Parts: sequence; structure tokens; C-alpha cells
Amino acid sequence: MEVKPLINPEELAVLIEEKDVVVIDTRDPQEYLSSHIKGAVNIREIFTYLSDSTPSGLASLESHFAELLGNAGISGTEHLVIYEDAMDNGYGQSCRGYFLLKYFGCPNVSVLHGGYQAWLRAGLPTTKETPTNQKKLFSMNIDSDIMVTTDQMLQALDNPAIIKLDVRDRSEWIGTSSSPYGVDFCPRKGRIPGAVWIEWYRMMEANSSIPMFRPKEEILKICDSVGITPESTVYIYCFKGSRAANTMLALKQAGIKDVRNYFGSWNEWSRDFSLPIETGEPKQQDSYIN
Repeated sequence: MEVKPLINPEELAVLIEEKDVVVIDTRDPQEYLSSHIKGAVNIREIFTYLSDSTPSGLASLESHFAELLGNAGISGTEHLVIYEDAMDNGYGQSCRGYFLLKYFGCPNVSVLHGGYQAWLRAGLPTTKETPTNQKKLFSMNIDSDIMVTTDQMLQALDNPAIIKLDVRDRSEWIGTSSSPYGVDFCPRKGRIPGAVWIEWYRMMEANSSIPMFRPKEEILKICDSVGITPESTVYIYCFKGSRAANTMLALKQAGIKDVRNYFGSWNEWSRDFSLPIETGEPKQQDSYIN
């Protein structure tokens, strides 16, 4: 039986004591060394590693993480629980980890809902001690059905049955910035032609001290505003697959069945000048649901 994609701090506290669980901290190493959940391993590259979706790019991604995860004492058969500081300030890094591990074929993966801040608010124990893990062989069993490549995104441009969903920040969507890392980090600004836009923050409850995903009904209402229904096929993109993974998990939780992540996202698309982009005032009007 597949584990729940989202678990709360109290559930994780029980699992750590009772099950074969590996907790993965995706934060900056200095934050991890300051304090973390007992037994957690720090794998920052879950957030920082950049990949393209070419065959060679995906092969490098897979070999890199097979070694990295194995060195961290992970075989892939454990219940893997990933966390970031909070769901809204880490650009979706824990959900990026969820996506990567599911792509690699790990059957039991969960995200700590609310992140480390939710753990602290629950008054659960932390430590500065770093675990010593025995190296293991990490086995890949790739699930390509959840990954969108650049070629697949290009083929989908003229297919209205596939909704292309841009979840980047507004400045990236309207083309005044190329990425969260700087206005001109990427060589081109703009968006994938025909994409609709839902800023990724909207999937989380507004005005919450520790952001959590909205209830299913609210997520479905937001999705319906851009034509996404539970039966839609949705290709999501952002800059490097993190915010897209956050949104992907939210949509899956709301019951939208066929949701896939264009992991290379704008970092890959913008660097290939043969690929079309859309600039200027978007046809889609802003429509926020608070």
C-alpha cells in the first residue's frame, strides 16, 4: 500500500520510532547543522542540481543521484520523508525531492506538510548531531510517465488537450525577469506559447503563519479558472522543476489525475533559441482567488 504523499509532524514523530524511515533535509547545510530532525540526512542537491531533459542530461541526473542517495545510506525501499523550512520559502524544494524520488522509482515517499517550521511549532525535538550512515546501493526504477521532456513539451504546443501550466512568479510570467536567480540569469525572458498561469503560491493557504496546501475544493476552483479539471492532462513548468513539483503535488492531492512535471523548465527551454517563446502582454488575465 502506497504511503500518504503528505504527513504531519506528529505522524512523522511516530514513524521515526516505528518504521524503516529515512528523513531527508533539503535545506542549506548551515541551517541543517544549526538544528534538524533527529536522524535526518542533509541532501541539498535535491534543490540545487540543474538538469536538462535530453537523454544524456537525464542519464547524468540518474547516475548522480544514485551515487548521492546511496552514499547517504538510502536504498530506495525505505519510507522516505522530505522536508524544507516552510512550504513557501524554499521554492518547493521538498516537493522537488518528492518528484525526483518518485521518478527514480521509490515507492514510499512523503513530504512533511508545513516543513521544519511545522515540526518546531508542534514542539517536537531537534538535534545538532549528524548521523553516520552505512553506504547502500540505490536501485533506479525510472518512472518516465511523470517527467515531461523538452521534445514532449514542444509536441504539446499545438495540442489543446494538454494544458501547459506556468507556475512561476508574476515577473517571470510577464517576461520582466528570466528567473528567481536574477533578471538576466537565462538568455531569454517570456513564456512557453499557449501556457496558462497560476502562480504557485496560490496553492497554499493565504495569510497562514505556516503555509499548507489549500483544501481540495479551493485548489479545484483555482484550476477551473484556467480550464483545468480532474480529467485534464497538465504539463507544469517553472524555472527548474521545484515550484512545478509543489503545484504537481497540490493538484494530485486535489484529484487531478494526469499531472506531469517539465523538470528542465524555463532554464532549459530559454537556452535553446530554436524553441518558440511568447512575449508581451499575456492573453490570460489575472484572476486571483484569495
